[in-house]
Amino acid sequence: MGRTSFSSRPHVGPPEAGAEVEGEDFARVDWWGAELDGVTFTRCRFDDAGLEELVTRRCVFDQCVLTGVRMGGSRHLGSAFLSCRFDRAKLIDVTWDGCKLTGSQFPAAQLRPMTATECDWSYAALRGADLSSLDLSRQRFRETDFTDADLRGTDLSGADLDRVRLQGTKLRGADLRGASMDEVNWRSFELTGVRIDLTQAVLFARAHGASVAD
Repeated sequence: MGRTSFSSRPHVGPPEAGAEVEGEDFARVDWWGAELDGVTFTRCRFDDAGLEELVTRRCVFDQCVLTGVRMGGSRHLGSAFLSCRFDRAKLIDVTWDGCKLTGSQFPAAQLRPMTATECDWSYAALRGADLSSLDLSRQRFRETDFTDADLRGTDLSGADLDRVRLQGTKLRGADLRGASMDEVNWRSFELTGVRIDLTQAVLFARAHGASVAD
C-alpha cells in the first residue's frame, strides 16, 4: 500500500484505492459522487469540501478536519471517522453502515435525516445536536456527550448508553428500553414521556431517593 501526496489545490482529484494520505489540504475539493475504497487519511483538512453522494468503503479518516463539508447523500460502509471535527458540516441524508465515529465532534452540524446502523459513536461530542426521531437503536454511544441535544422521539432501544451525558437533553418520546445505562446521572434529565423498562425505572427511582423493595 503506497503513500500518496498531493499539493494543496482546491480541485485535486480523489486518491486511488488503498492510498495512505497524511497531512494534506483538500479544502474546497469537489468529489461529488466519487468512490473511495480502503483509503486512509491522517490529519487531513476538508474545509468546505463538496463530498455530496460520496461513497466510502473501509476508509479511515483519522484526526481530520471537515469544517463546513457538504456530504449530503453520501454513503459510508465500514469506514471510520476517528477524532474528526465536523464543525458546521451538512450531513443531510448520510448513510453510516457499520462505521466508527469514535471521539468525533459535531458542533453546529446538520445530522438529520440520516440512516445509521451498527455504528460506534463512543466518546463523540454531540452537544446540542438535533437527532430527533432517528433510529439509533442497538448502537454504541459509550461516554458520548448529548448535553442539550434533541433526542425527542429517537429510538435508542438496546443501545450502549453507559456513562453518557444527558444534561439538558430533550428526551420526550424517546425509547430507552433495553439500553445499557451504567453510571448515568438519572437526576440530570427529564423523563416525562420517555419509554423505559423496569430496570431503568428502578434506577431512576433510587436516584431520586426512593426505597425500592425487592
